[in-house]
Amino acid sequence: MAESDGQEKTEQPTGKRLEDSRKKGQVARSKELGTFAVLLSGICGLWLVSNWLYEALLKVIKRCFLIKRAEIYDVSFMEKILIESFYTVSFPLIAMFAVVFVCAFVGNILVGGMNFSQEAMMPKFSKLSPLSGVKRVFSVNSVVELIKGILKVLLIGSFCYFLISGRIESILALSTMNITYAMKEAIDIMFWTLLFIICAMIPIALIDAPFQLWHYKEQLKMTKQEVKEEFKNQEGNPQVKSQIRHMMYQLINRRMMQKVPEADVVVTNPTHYAVALKYDVDGTQAPTVVAKGVDEIAFKIREIALESGVYILEAPPLARSLYYTTDFDEEIPRGLFQAVAQVLAYVYQMKQFKKGKAPKPHDLNKDLPIPEDMRY
Repeated sequence: MAESDGQEKTEQPTGKRLEDSRKKGQVARSKELGTFAVLLSGICGLWLVSNWLYEALLKVIKRCFLIKRAEIYDVSFMEKILIESFYTVSFPLIAMFAVVFVCAFVGNILVGGMNFSQEAMMPKFSKLSPLSGVKRVFSVNSVVELIKGILKVLLIGSFCYFLISGRIESILALSTMNITYAMKEAIDIMFWTLLFIICAMIPIALIDAPFQLWHYKEQLKMTKQEVKEEFKNQEGNPQVKSQIRHMMYQLINRRMMQKVPEADVVVTNPTHYAVALKYDVDGTQAPTVVAKGVDEIAFKIREIALESGVYILEAPPLARSLYYTTDFDEEIPRGLFQAVAQVLAYVYQMKQFKKGKAPKPHDLNKDLPIPEDMRY
């Protein structure tokens, strides 16, 4: 839709877009950083096992050249010496390859993190299409990879050429050295050659890793319309949400109106606010707001209170404080305990007076003790 409308992808990918991409197995990866990690771990592994590898190779060479007369006529001698040589060299090599494996794994997940996607493992028959293959070969990404490959070959090839050409005499001199010194010199030359190749890989890795992150984000960029559609799908249609809120509002109002007859008193503004309070004398809970509202809902609360015989008391400051500080079905805050206690005591005395069981109480003090931070 966005492409057909000609909209540009100017918006950064949302969290959902990035998460969907990871589920499909599409994450940023830097091949150059992985290659650099392999080479670096290789030279570190070679440095760690150099003495061990040197002794193992020296032992194999000596064993292969020091053959006893009886062993020459043994038809199984070649098999035995091959197995023996394999075991001798395998342990230092396994140690070095273990270091390489761990570092290669870490190097490949430094950009993009670790990701396991079942969807990416599923076979895609579209990749078998010759037309799709031709498109991939001549895509912009393939051209960029080709240019990168040529530059890498030129850069690293130049490094290796100047390095080897500068040590050509040392390499040729290996054939004239004692085997013990030749082995040490060969490992030393290999070590420094790898080290210089790694130095050549550093600028390539430093450029490629940020580029891959940038390229990955660019591919996932969205149009404004796509962002709106995703928000609508995630959060729901605003009209539907408004309808749901309206239905919930009606449901809460219906519940409140059903509880008004159970209230002990309705505190009013007197016309704009109405809050119905209920207090269980035998319980340990504080008074509870069983209904509250403004304007039309306040009028409805007063109407039901009159029909049910619930006492209605005008106390504007207290009505506003209760309305703004307490939600439906919640206990009143501690700061209003004293003011509400005076109201409930007055209502109780009025009920007793109407029953003829007590004298008429004095008028309620209009200046109720309401904290300053609860006045509205």
